[in-house]
Amino acid sequence: MLEDKDVLVVEDDPVFRRMITGFLESQGCKVREAEDGLAGLQALRDSIPDVLLCDLAMPVLTGMEFVEEISVQYPMVPIIVISGTGDMADVATALRHGVKDFLVKPLDNIMVLKSAMLSVLKSQDSVTENQDFSSQWFGIGDDSCVDEELEWHIEELKANPRAARELLLGLMPETESKQGDWQLSYCVLQSTDVQPVLLDYTWLMDGRLAFYLVDSSTDNDNGTATTLLIRAFFNDFLRTRMADEHDIRSLIQLIEKGMKQSGYASPIKALFGIFDACDKSLSVTSTGLAAMLQTSDGNKELVAQPWLGKNAYQNDTIHLPLSESGGRLSLSEIGSASFSLTLKRYGF
Repeated sequence: MLEDKDVLVVEDDPVFRRMITGFLESQGCKVREAEDGLAGLQALRDSIPDVLLCDLAMPVLTGMEFVEEISVQYPMVPIIVISGTGDMADVATALRHGVKDFLVKPLDNIMVLKSAMLSVLKSQDSVTENQDFSSQWFGIGDDSCVDEELEWHIEELKANPRAARELLLGLMPETESKQGDWQLSYCVLQSTDVQPVLLDYTWLMDGRLAFYLVDSSTDNDNGTATTLLIRAFFNDFLRTRMADEHDIRSLIQLIEKGMKQSGYASPIKALFGIFDACDKSLSVTSTGLAAMLQTSDGNKELVAQPWLGKNAYQNDTIHLPLSESGGRLSLSEIGSASFSLTLKRYGF
């Protein structure tokens, strides 16, 4: 459990800090306190905790600056943010810096904190490399279903669609990325009235690029949670299995299994693809989203197939050669959004 765990609490509100400290000490933790980010860095120099809890809104050194500094100097330290800012864009930025989980003040149920800490500690014991925060939430790898902490997160995001939208937008990757002779870029225009289209991608060591697109607005009730679940399985799949896989439908099948086990995810429109820089080919599987591939050699229409969550792993994968200069993949018929992804080779 939490007995004898070393916890560092970095929080400028003395009342809230003492409340957290008192609870953790009642659970058998060894707790150290810091009133701001500078004091927190000094405490880290003294000794490395098992878990670090911090706020995002602090004086002297802001919580965001503190998190960024820790991600560079102490990447091995698991961080849980307890934020009262309500700004999900800031939370998303913190998550990209390796934060394992976030909780929102006030903590109506203090046991949510205990659940989050146990989950983080379990993850630290079971894996040696950093897990994506969404993998942490969804218990990827241990076949777990919705627990108390995850259910709390889901209900919070359901109750605040604007915050959910800010979180998803904050998780969008850089608009440009280079690997070897190739550059990926994307352009998106989205209405503020609907949940967004989310892109995620990763360049692999063998020269391939794996990516997906999810239109979170197509699942009104569970769009954000379903999208985060997809993100978790995508990252876990790339980390553990993608080196030996060349069929994107294996990933789709794994995601659909997770959706069924979760008890809350619903069918949703998405699209998955792999670009192979070695042979300049693009393999795309539609799971509800239609698209158009434009190259200097002409256009190719990709017809929408059954949605993700409706046995989409059986959908056809389309293999498309790209011209020497690359190509542009544009989504079509996605309501109030416009999205295009461009792969371009230098010198063309």
